[in-house]
Amino acid sequence: MKTTVTRGTVKLRENEMDYFCFGSGKTPFVMLPGLSVKPVIHSAEGVASAYRLFADDFTVYCFERTKFLNENYTIEMLADDTAEAMEALGLSGVCLFGTSQGGMMAQYIAAKHPSLVKKLLLASTCARLFPAAEAVMGQWIKNAQSGDTERFLDDFIDVLYGKAFGEKFGEFIRLAHRDVTDADFERFMLLGRSCGVLDTRALLGQIRCPSLVIGAVNDRVLTAEASLEIAQLLGCPCYFYGAEYGHCVFDEAPDYKQRIYDFFTA
Repeated sequence: MKTTVTRGTVKLRENEMDYFCFGSGKTPFVMLPGLSVKPVIHSAEGVASAYRLFADDFTVYCFERTKFLNENYTIEMLADDTAEAMEALGLSGVCLFGTSQGGMMAQYIAAKHPSLVKKLLLASTCARLFPAAEAVMGQWIKNAQSGDTERFLDDFIDVLYGKAFGEKFGEFIRLAHRDVTDADFERFMLLGRSCGVLDTRALLGQIRCPSLVIGAVNDRVLTAEASLEIAQLLGCPCYFYGAEYGHCVFDEAPDYKQRIYDFFTA
């Protein structure tokens, strides 16, 4: 059965933010996806289908990044905008799931806006960029700046996914990005650079809600060490997937969504 998706735009004090939602459950579940070259809202139906497990018990909201960006934007500013959007929609006590860059934002939201978050799940993310992550991000930005879509996607797919998943779905991912524009690349670069001053380590002690960190041993983007560091600073459990999975293990591992569901319903 197809999951019905509703799209909307939240007017912020000084900006706007697109979002989509699905499901009919009483508990609000907010998803903050990672950095992507195409806006996630274009894949709303696919996301709803992939997360249909949650549709009966949760109302799921997926927020896009702030619509109007500039070079001064930081992860903390993106997080504050998202918190404002959540408040504008009347959300509070949410189950917050942040992947990669979305997980960076989720840390700020949980620390600075505790009434908004009931439970926190951080996936393949970090409290700061380790040198390996800085190198990967720098190469992505360099490829985006060149406008060479083929090279960009080759590097993107190679680093994000485990070998088997990349070989199986690589062509599909390339087809989905065949219409990437210069504006898409410009936005990607602005968002990528926003990670440069990230450091939430001093804030993590302020997070009091039940939390879980999930990482991958073979995370070649933000590293497994980064996931472990967050869990140690939060004093929360940390689960690692094996070497067959990559940074985007949340898309790859068949039991990942059940693991999210079990944590949020426990």
